[in-house]
Amino acid sequence: MDNNLTDRAFWKSFWESRIGLIFKLKPNYVFGDILGKIIAKKGAKTAIELGGFPGYYAIYLKKYKGLKTTLLDYFIHPELVNQLLEANDLKEGDIGIIEADLFTCQPAEKYDMVLSFGLIEHFNDTKFIIGEHLKFLKPGGTLFITLPNFKSVNGWVQRSFDKENYDKHNINSMDLALLKSSCEALGLKNVEAYYHGKFSVWLENKSEQTAVAKLLMKTIWVAGKVFTKVIPVESKALSPYIVVKAEM
Repeated sequence: MDNNLTDRAFWKSFWESRIGLIFKLKPNYVFGDILGKIIAKKGAKTAIELGGFPGYYAIYLKKYKGLKTTLLDYFIHPELVNQLLEANDLKEGDIGIIEADLFTCQPAEKYDMVLSFGLIEHFNDTKFIIGEHLKFLKPGGTLFITLPNFKSVNGWVQRSFDKENYDKHNINSMDLALLKSSCEALGLKNVEAYYHGKFSVWLENKSEQTAVAKLLMKTIWVAGKVFTKVIPVESKALSPYIVVKAEM
């Protein structure tokens, strides 16, 4: 079976259809607090974001943490990257850019941090795709991976209202035990895998939904926010994300 659940044509269409792609990143950008603690603890100076076009985290870490950062993706639209840099008071060349196939790319250097956000769930073999991150990681470096939690209310929303997008995700990868055991089998240390965020739901094709679907989405969002304000826990049923951290 093909390990890749998407192709270049999918990502080109996906990114060119996105609305609101360019914006100013805030200091409290999602996962920023976790990344800041890792950087402070480990003294990280360099980082690469894999599969991260248009480079939100490469730009965030350059702008707010002063890291030397690189973006690697199979599909890069330079104009959009430059627009995002400009929106964040940076300029062309402030982050490194590598347009390459992750599986065939042989890195010229290794990094203190290797990051991916919403990448590994697009592949069938979870251990294999995690392992592909490691060729970029320095000994003693930190691996940081996030993926959506579609074994949740948000997953039901995705499956019900955007089945095409839902089917581009390997739902089996969204399992804490699998993620942890995969990292450990690859020889990684100090492995953590946990749910992140109290509650959220979203749709990539929200603008295409009917008024009834949008109202239902809003009702679910409000109900979830109220519930997690009363009972503020991170859980499989409600948390929108999964975080994986490990060290080489």
